[in-house]
Amino acid sequence: MHIALDIYSPIHQITDPLFEVKGIEVFIKRDDMIHPLISGNKWRKLKYVLQKAQSENKTHLVTFGGAYSNHLLATAAAAARFGFKSTGFVRGEDVQNDTLFMCRLHGMELIFTDRDSYRDKPTLFNKYFGTDTDAFFIDEGGASPEAATGCSELVSELTETYNHLFCACGTGTTAAGIINGIHQHQLNTRFNAVPVFKNGGFIKDEIDKYVTTPVDYYLHLDYHFGGYAKTTPELIGFIKQFVAKTGILIEPVYTAKMLYALYDLAAKNYFKPGDKVLAIHTGGIWGLMGMKDRF
Repeated sequence: MHIALDIYSPIHQITDPLFEVKGIEVFIKRDDMIHPLISGNKWRKLKYVLQKAQSENKTHLVTFGGAYSNHLLATAAAAARFGFKSTGFVRGEDVQNDTLFMCRLHGMELIFTDRDSYRDKPTLFNKYFGTDTDAFFIDEGGASPEAATGCSELVSELTETYNHLFCACGTGTTAAGIINGIHQHQLNTRFNAVPVFKNGGFIKDEIDKYVTTPVDYYLHLDYHFGGYAKTTPELIGFIKQFVAKTGILIEPVYTAKMLYALYDLAAKNYFKPGDKVLAIHTGGIWGLMGMKDRF
């Protein structure tokens, strides 16, 4: 089966009195609309990984994630869509939730793993599937050179030039891909990464693993709201206000933190009057299901 999805990722303008006062235009690229489950950067990262698995005649995708991992869900859905078997190693104790229900519904076998064992993913893979010639290792979040290549294609879809491009960062793979795309197309666009981890400066090393040519970009380290998957009432309030005003669903782990950073930087005159700013919606809105109690 040919591994491809039609890319539907429109760009919508976000209007706000703040942006009018500052004289800037802000847009959002709706990668969340690519697919209901294999959405955002999840599809972009999996595209060439799955093609590689297929070229090697592998039929069993094995990957890793937390109990609310959008990557696990996207891999399960992609496996079902393109005829693979799938297994997910889940970090932590055996739990039941909406995300894992959807993984199982798409045929994914789940193996719950203690956190110490989970840290060494190649060893885990070899322990369970080392003799399975059909099994194909996919790292947590899909991190790989193939994933960066898939993410770089986002830039070729842009029909206008932007002064700034904003994206949330987890593994750094999406950021690296987009940076590569900006360089390949020789755009005068500044890339702004918003790490979602506390003390997220380490993400630069992760990004640089997959950057093909050294390019200047900026890390905004002050918008983690306490760390990965952490929230505050301020962030939850921002999400409620943004969704109600725009009709665009966002989740607290990635896109909300990135957009909060963009709004805050606009208020602090980070942008010049006349600037055009593009935010990347990296999907993952199923992450909301694990945080309903915070709203």
